[in-house]
Amino acid sequence: MTDVLKLGIPKGSLQDATIALFKRSGWKINVNGRSYFPEINDDTIECAICRAQEMSRYVESGTLDAGLTGKDWIAENDSDVHVVCDLVYSKVSARPARWVLAVPFDSPIKTLEDLQGKKIATELVAFTRRYFAERGIDVQIEFSWGATEAKVVSKLADAIVEVTETESTIKAHGLRIIHELMQTNTRLIMNHDAWKDPFKREKAEQIALLLTGALQGEKMVGLKMNVPQDKVETIADLLPSITAPTVAPLYHSNWFSVEIVVTSEIVRDLIPRLLKSGAEGIIEYPLNKVV
Repeated sequence: MTDVLKLGIPKGSLQDATIALFKRSGWKINVNGRSYFPEINDDTIECAICRAQEMSRYVESGTLDAGLTGKDWIAENDSDVHVVCDLVYSKVSARPARWVLAVPFDSPIKTLEDLQGKKIATELVAFTRRYFAERGIDVQIEFSWGATEAKVVSKLADAIVEVTETESTIKAHGLRIIHELMQTNTRLIMNHDAWKDPFKREKAEQIALLLTGALQGEKMVGLKMNVPQDKVETIADLLPSITAPTVAPLYHSNWFSVEIVVTSEIVRDLIPRLLKSGAEGIIEYPLNKVV
């Protein structure tokens, strides 16, 4: 085996978010026009772009050593691959997407059993067929090429199984969700034989480490402030740092520099409390990675 990892980058809605995540992790992927083999600033990685829906099949067959795709498409293809790590990111939000069953708002269908003998439109055909078969519910599954929500609006199907993050599109079409089939997120997957190769395994683990660190860094910020000596303990008690705040004396002064890393969502409430407790000169700065 050569010392090169063949890595699949998902085409479509995840492509830009994936390339941006790799950039924050230290890899610059340059997609040139219509080329399916983008350049990357790492001689030990060869990139190929393919649809997320097909990625797990290419990885399972060994055409690719590794790739990024959704848990949903691994399940759809029933692929036997090694999952290196889970990565929660998308073009919309930093939370898992959901595959849900939706019907028109005024539909009498309220449970899975009410779909007996009915027609369901979805792109996730194989998984949906297995899901209902396991529950002994006889339904007709029809593949949808897109605009799936419109299938029930135009009476082409009784229900749909569709992926959603915010539910906004489903609600905009006058639909209501009656059941969740699965939550899905992006996964870094690897061919089993490639996983046994020491170089490729180490490279995949490096990618997993830095991608995960970049996602963690996106959720957190650094805070740095000046605190008088008699207020250090009070300020320290307010700080929910990862371990403990860094406290260092300022030159020829009875003031201290206090620095922490916190989740970005608490900063709006934390900064006013720090100011009231005696902190000054508070600086907030973004983090590229937290490992």
